[in-house]
Amino acid sequence: MFAVHFIEKDNVLLTQLLNHVPTEGEELRIKGRKAKVSSVKNVDELNIHVHVTLEVVKKSKFVVDNTKKKKR
Repeated sequence: MFAVHFIEKDNVLLTQLLNHVPTEGEELRIKGRKAKVSSVKNVDELNIHVHVTLEVVKKSKFVVDNTKKKKR
């Protein structure tokens, strides 16, 4: 088992004990967000740093439908 630390821009997002280590280019979901592995670095025999880039999702604005309002 390996202690895998998922890091994005010097921020530790998640630390897990895993049986296998993710590879470069692999798609992951961390805390409900899509991430892609950019690099994998072995710190020692048990600790591994996995650098990820999170996908930025732009939220669309809510559109109000005024046609269903009651007319007076």
